[in-house]
Amino acid sequence: MDSSKEEYVVQNREKAKKRQKLVILISIISFFGSTVMAAIPAIQEIARQDDVPQAASRESTLKQQEQGYKLVLQREPNNQVALDGLLQVRLQLNDIPGAIETLEKLVKLNPEREDYKRGLENLKKESAKNTNQKTAK
Repeated sequence: MDSSKEEYVVQNREKAKKRQKLVILISIISFFGSTVMAAIPAIQEIARQDDVPQAASRESTLKQQEQGYKLVLQREPNNQVALDGLLQVRLQLNDIPGAIETLEKLVKLNPEREDYKRGLENLKKESAKNTNQKTAK
């Protein structure tokens, strides 16, 4: 009888160890699962926050560049590099009237440049089309 009691105790200990290992494993999986589930929304929120400032910072950077080109043009009104740069910045800012003004100056300074003339024509057409669309609304 003593041996059967010992076997019973040993079997119960083994079962208890297996249950303990199972509980530990489930606890570890639950812990990591809850950690991941909590981290995902935080990561998504960070990603959304990064998108908004980039657009705003891009526009503010373009505005700063525009101001820089204007300063150069105050000192040197016929500076080709500054006029070209100002034109590009205004196009990126979708400032059509400002781009037309800059292109008109470039055409006056460089009457032989057909690309400036075509660009000016295209911008004026686009400006007229936008004006017509606004008045139609």
